[in-house]
Amino acid sequence: MLYDIAIIGGGIVGLATGLKILNERPELKIALFEKEDQLAKHQTGNNSGVIHSGLYYKPGSLKATNCIKGYHELIDFCKAEKIPFEITGKVVVATREEQKPLLDTLLERGLANGLTGTRKITLEELKEYEPHCAGVAALHVPQTGIVDYYQVALAYGRKILQKGGEIFLSHKVLEINSKEAINHIETSKGKFEAKLVINCAGLYSDKVAKLTDEQIKDVKIIPFRGEYYKLKQDKEYLVKNLIYPVPDPNFPFLGVHFTRMKKGGVEAGPNAVLAFRREGYKKSQISLPELTETLAWPGFQKVAAKYWKTGFGELYRSFSKSAFTKALQELIPEIQESDLVDGGAGVRAQACDRTGGLLDDFAIRESAHAINVLNAPSPAATSSLSIGGTVAEMALKRFD
Repeated sequence: MLYDIAIIGGGIVGLATGLKILNERPELKIALFEKEDQLAKHQTGNNSGVIHSGLYYKPGSLKATNCIKGYHELIDFCKAEKIPFEITGKVVVATREEQKPLLDTLLERGLANGLTGTRKITLEELKEYEPHCAGVAALHVPQTGIVDYYQVALAYGRKILQKGGEIFLSHKVLEINSKEAINHIETSKGKFEAKLVINCAGLYSDKVAKLTDEQIKDVKIIPFRGEYYKLKQDKEYLVKNLIYPVPDPNFPFLGVHFTRMKKGGVEAGPNAVLAFRREGYKKSQISLPELTETLAWPGFQKVAAKYWKTGFGELYRSFSKSAFTKALQELIPEIQESDLVDGGAGVRAQACDRTGGLLDDFAIRESAHAINVLNAPSPAATSSLSIGGTVAEMALKRFD
C-alpha cells in the first residue's frame, strides 16, 4: 500500500498533524505509526494538563506564536468535542526581593504576547486568589487553564479515523529507505510505502530523523525526568488553582509548582533530573546504551558543566523528600512533608545541539522526503493544533 504521508509518532503533535492534513486534504492517504499499543503513552499521557497562556516565551518565537494560536484552537476543539476543561488562571509568585525584576520582565513578555488582563497584583489580592500562598510580589495570568491531554489526543485520533486516516499501533519503525522519491518503511509488523514521512517521534525523534536524513547529526534528544508529588486529599484545599514560581533564568526549566489537575488532585513539582533511559519514568529504569550515548554527547557534557550546581540541587530533591518539601514551602509555607504522597513522573524530550545549546524553541527541519519535528517540549500540548497546522502546511506544499 502506497500512502501519501506516513506520520511516525502517536503523541499529541503527530495526531494533531494528521488531523490538520486531513482537514485540508481529505483525499490524501494518511498512515500514522505508533510503537506502543496505545496512543499518547509517553509525553502526552504523562502531562500535568496545563493549558499554557504563552507568558514565558520570547515574542515572535515559534513557541510564542504557536502557543497563543494553539491555545485558542485547543479551546475551540474541546468545546466542539465536549472535552472538559477549565480556564482557571494562575499566579506567578516572587518569593525573594531579587526576583522582582524577573517578574517585571515576565509581565512585559506576557503583554507583548497579547495576554490582556495579565497584571501585577498586590499581596492582598494574592491571598484572595491563593489564600495559603506567600511571596513578595506576584502576577495574575487569567488565560491559563487545565485539561486532560490524553483525552484530547484520543479525540484527535478518533477524528483521524473518521476522516479516513489509518492508525497502526504496535508498529515500531525500524528502517526508512528512500528510492525514486518513495519512502520504504519497515516496521516491527510490516512494510509500507509513503511519498512523505513526517517524524513526530518525541523522545526518539533524533533517531527517526537519522533514518530519513543521515546528515542530521548535530542534535540529540536528552531525556529529563520530571518527578511529582501529590497533595493528600485532605490537603488539596491549600491550592485553589495553579501556583508558579518565577523561573530561574540560569536553568531551562520552570521550577517546582502546584497544579490542580482536571482529572483530579493537585500535583506538586516537577524537579528536572537526567533520566537514565529515554523512557525512564523511575530511577530504577536504566538503559546503559542510552545513558552512555547521552553522557558521551559533547553538547550534554557542556550542559552539565554549565548547570552542574543547579542540577545537583535537582538531583538532591529527587532523593530527598524533605528537600523537595522545602522548595515547595517557598510558595506555601505550611506544606509539610507528611502532606505529600508519591505522584507520577514524565520524561521531557529536550533537544541539545553539539555545542551545548538546549534548544529553547520548537525545531522543525525539512529534507527531500521528510519533515522532522526535532524539538517540541512544553508548551507543545497546548500548541499542538498550531504546530500540526504548521507542519501540515509544509507537507501540503509538496502535493500542490
